[in-house]
Amino acid sequence: MRPIPPGYGGAPGQRPALSRPPGLTRPPASGTGSVAAPAAITPAAPTSSPSPANAAAEFLLQFKRSLLPYLIQRINPQLLNSGNKDALVQTIEQLIDEKLSADKIPIGKQLRDKLVNDVTNEMVGFGPLEELLKDEAVSEIMINGSHKIYIEQKGKVTLSPVRFVDEASLRRVIDKILSPLGRRVDESSPICDARMPDGSRVNVVIPPCALDGATVTIRKFSKNKLTMEKLMEFKALSKGMCMFLQSAVRGALNIVISGGTGSGKTTALNALSSFIPEGNRIITVEDAAELVLMQEHVVRLESKPPNIEGKGAVTIRDLVKSCLRMRPDRIVIGECRGGEALDMLQAMNTGHDGSLTTTHANSPREALARISTLVMMAGVELPEKAIKEQIAGAVHCFVQCSRLQDGSRKFTYITEVQGMEGQTITLQDLFKFEQTGISQEGKVSGVFRGCGIVPKCMDHLRAHGENLPVEVFQTSLEV
Repeated sequence: MRPIPPGYGGAPGQRPALSRPPGLTRPPASGTGSVAAPAAITPAAPTSSPSPANAAAEFLLQFKRSLLPYLIQRINPQLLNSGNKDALVQTIEQLIDEKLSADKIPIGKQLRDKLVNDVTNEMVGFGPLEELLKDEAVSEIMINGSHKIYIEQKGKVTLSPVRFVDEASLRRVIDKILSPLGRRVDESSPICDARMPDGSRVNVVIPPCALDGATVTIRKFSKNKLTMEKLMEFKALSKGMCMFLQSAVRGALNIVISGGTGSGKTTALNALSSFIPEGNRIITVEDAAELVLMQEHVVRLESKPPNIEGKGAVTIRDLVKSCLRMRPDRIVIGECRGGEALDMLQAMNTGHDGSLTTTHANSPREALARISTLVMMAGVELPEKAIKEQIAGAVHCFVQCSRLQDGSRKFTYITEVQGMEGQTITLQDLFKFEQTGISQEGKVSGVFRGCGIVPKCMDHLRAHGENLPVEVFQTSLEV
């Protein structure tokens, strides 16, 4: 049971003043007992007739503002922290019934049960986020201040009907999320990245950096790991692409997965890592641990932010340097976003074949440019040609992930690095997705097409026992 953070009520022992939620007037007594929620709620000075659902939602929001301090004062703190949720819910129900009776606010059973559930979540859970976190169809939660919560489902972003009581309630939930993780946010440190116990990734930005109230983004951790077979079922790639990538990972090619935000890079990295043979010593390096590898011999490293004094930070680059001394067979870097790109390239060029990483870019060619820029961030003065030679010698191929306009995610390019021609790194597409149209329902149609080019890396793959038929590069799949 999580401890209840301070800030819910007034001074100890002081019973807060309670009043009918603003904007609501008491209906006339009917003497007929309980009535439905919408009929029991009448706006004081209506300008239009609100829908029953909106009226019920507004009632819950306004009533909870006065109810929460009242409950905190009345409930024994030992019960709050006992972990006995059934006893706590029973007590909350009794106190809510007393409050509704005292204020003579008749509501239906359905609305009362929702009120009990919401208040219980507010006191011992993550408030309105509880239901969203449990909903497996929700892949991302985006909170823009206390009254706007957007969710992503099946690649589409929509506004959720749930919201926080107020900004203070949102800040309490932020503290509940971060405190067990040893993280914090305040005016002196208004930005925080963290990982929840279930693996979900959290980013928090509060005022003064967030102008319209605290902003929280939660990338939910999927309990159902997506394998390459599943991705093929979802038509994210073709069988020919899957066969090549399986041979590429087993054959120890160095692969960079590129894509925009939310394009499925981490999902692709997780799926590709499943092809790493058992017996390899794998070391993962991440900013916030998201990878779940099925192999037995895995060492997981995670960066560490600075402490309250601004000291003690451990960066991705520190971890990459350290893992090179840990006798890795495979190095998997969650994302290259800084000077660690140079250390990664040096590792790939010094015998650590089969390394995997991701980076933000909209195409394989842009991914090349981004890696060059990240290498310059390492602070080592290298000529541009030397950086390009490092990349051309280290990276074997790029896998481009894209989120299309219908919300679907696909592997749009698999591109091989051919080498250097003068000052330019040459690339060759092996597979690509060609969009052919959009249906009336808004679904994207297209073709996964093999480009018919036998890759330069085939000799490397054969040397590692991977005998991939060349016909794979001539396959097509219409979706």
